[in-house]
Amino acid sequence: MNPNPELVDHNKQFQKQVIELAPDVYGAVGFAASNVYMLIGDEGLIIIDTTETTRAAENIRAEFRKISDKPVHTIIYTHSHRDHISGATVFAEGGSPEIIASDNFESDLVNVDPKHPTPGKVLMARTKRQFGMGLSFPEERVNIGLGPGDRPMEGMGAGFIAPTLSIAESRSTIARCGLSLELVKAPGETPDHLVVWLADKKVLFCGDNFYCSFPNLYAIRGTPYRDFTTWADSLDLLLEFNASVLAAGHTMPVIGADKIKEVLTDYRDAINHVVAKTVEGMNQQLGPDELAYTVSLPPSLAAKPHLKEFYGKVSWAVRAYFAGTLGWFDGNPTNLMRLSPAESAERTILLAGGVDALLKTLQQAAADEDHQWVLELSDHFIAANQKTDEAKTLKVASLRVLADREINATGRNYYLLSAREIEESIS
Repeated sequence: MNPNPELVDHNKQFQKQVIELAPDVYGAVGFAASNVYMLIGDEGLIIIDTTETTRAAENIRAEFRKISDKPVHTIIYTHSHRDHISGATVFAEGGSPEIIASDNFESDLVNVDPKHPTPGKVLMARTKRQFGMGLSFPEERVNIGLGPGDRPMEGMGAGFIAPTLSIAESRSTIARCGLSLELVKAPGETPDHLVVWLADKKVLFCGDNFYCSFPNLYAIRGTPYRDFTTWADSLDLLLEFNASVLAAGHTMPVIGADKIKEVLTDYRDAINHVVAKTVEGMNQQLGPDELAYTVSLPPSLAAKPHLKEFYGKVSWAVRAYFAGTLGWFDGNPTNLMRLSPAESAERTILLAGGVDALLKTLQQAAADEDHQWVLELSDHFIAANQKTDEAKTLKVASLRVLADREINATGRNYYLLSAREIEESIS
């Protein structure tokens, strides 16, 4: 394997360390997919977010205990994604800390209504592909885009504690352990985002409203629509704090008011640009396939390290915006009732002159290293159940080449784990 050098270099965002952000304020970076923050108060500790596994939480707790032995008084969840809420029992240490979250604390992973059927099996399969679960580190899984590739997985999702205090107001100020904290609703990657402002030390805990990558406006594991404009509006809200430290849910903290202003402004402008250009194309009656290849960030934004496509990707965002605002239909009447994949594949093979003729074309595409074309041609054979082993073998090889070219960690992981799954299906 020869992964994209920029993706390898991105690992500097996940160097395992505990960082002092301000007096009595610490952040644990690189121990897990998400960061954990500790605020030392008079009578106890306040923990912000708790990671995705109990083992990672144990490792972080051990590091925090080198700094303070005070009990954990309060835990705050910035939002309900599993990687932020699953180590709470570890930090509670058998006690009963207060657990604070937004009153709309809910996602596709937490508080799912049992009355409504959910595609849980396929969601889990796609989640494994997105995060490269089961891939070797560092040969295959370089990182996960917003966290290290070698994080511990024991106790995944096992340590969640339900909130005991739900925040209903858009802005609330609470006093805990001698600290004054402002809790502000700021929907972004999820609708239930709650950011924490420690005004006297000018530290802003922003959850996943910012991390060092183009934002994940659509996750390829499969997600409901994430409101792009609302996320951009929340970035304007974060700019108003004029913070000196931006403690992100993932990747390294951002230090310095000017730098924070730059990254939040760029993030907002990037989202707004994608929206504006996608809407412009939609109004020209372009479909998502066309828009995914025509909408891009302007060079001034695309060059910024914090907007590189390590986790989110512009073309995926464009497709998500189209589907989230207009739905699945692209406006072309041909697509109202397309042929089944199998029938379309059979007719394409016939049009190409038969199975052997198209197989030669597929083999030539592989020889020419035309790897996306290899994927598309091989799918015809698989759908038509013709020469499937040959087609799958060529598809696997191309998936692995495309993975090494990919700067996006989740795209790389998805290619590689899919390649493994296809290879295992070859008879």
